[in-house]
Amino acid sequence: MLEDVIQNFNEQLKYEPVIENAGNFQKCERFIVCGMGGSNLAAGIIKSWKSKLDIFIHRDYGLPEMEEARLKDYLVIASSYSGNTEETISSFEEAMARGLPLVVITTGGKLLELAQKNNVPYIKFPSINNNPRFAIGYSIRATLKAMGEESILNDISGLSKSLVPDDYKTTGKELAEKLQNRMSLIYSSGTNAGLTRYWKISFNETVKLPAFYNFVPELNHNEMAGFGSQIFDGKLNHKFAFVFLNDPDDEPHIQKRIAATQKIFEDRGFAVLSVDLTGPSLWHKSFASILTAMWTSHYLAEYYGVDPEDISMIEDFKKSF
Repeated sequence: MLEDVIQNFNEQLKYEPVIENAGNFQKCERFIVCGMGGSNLAAGIIKSWKSKLDIFIHRDYGLPEMEEARLKDYLVIASSYSGNTEETISSFEEAMARGLPLVVITTGGKLLELAQKNNVPYIKFPSINNNPRFAIGYSIRATLKAMGEESILNDISGLSKSLVPDDYKTTGKELAEKLQNRMSLIYSSGTNAGLTRYWKISFNETVKLPAFYNFVPELNHNEMAGFGSQIFDGKLNHKFAFVFLNDPDDEPHIQKRIAATQKIFEDRGFAVLSVDLTGPSLWHKSFASILTAMWTSHYLAEYYGVDPEDISMIEDFKKSF
């Protein structure tokens, strides 16, 4: 049951990832994280924490187009919650064929079998259900381990006591009530794009609704113009809601842009909601936002009467070819 998963989320922050076949593990300073959907959310969030980390996020078959000499400097992290994602298996196989540094993150499936068969280093983390977005705590900790970010791992461990999932339940419920019967667009600074992507995927998969994300300043140069047409005036405004993730640590000119963007949408009659990213540490406020997204999508799913764990449309698609 999703409510139980959310209420027990801080237990994921206690998880201590272990690299198996560690004798074959190659430490690197650069990373290509290969994965799809919820299995590749962790990298974007980690990148927002440490922007100087050289992380290439790959959401496709195979590997990104790079010169061979450059590619060998990267650790390929093949991340698939189920272990059966064909795009990620393709990335694994290409990395193997090219003799690149490689590590697998999964709960099982074919990817785990391939790693074990070929003595490839791997991290196997606990499975909670068939939806990787709910296991984002496990995924982040496993990815940090593969990247050698032990100090952040230690800091996050302390959140298992200080971060209380129920503290974000009321906010999530209030947001859900305001988002009913509306299409959501989630906006933030570029720094927090990984979090906005998490919100978007939560609404898509948990609530079964279209949702979109973008970030300032880029959206000020294109996307916002899409809401300036007269067709919205009194006709379609009520069908949309803008959710802004407001971060007091964003650069001042970014904060000014976000405030100005909010006002423009409000003046045009759109629903504008704010979620403040607050907490004693960077990771605390990030996980607080994740929990708020979980609660919001949970209550929206409840409102619409949909099963939050049902991903049959995705599974049907996989069977169609």
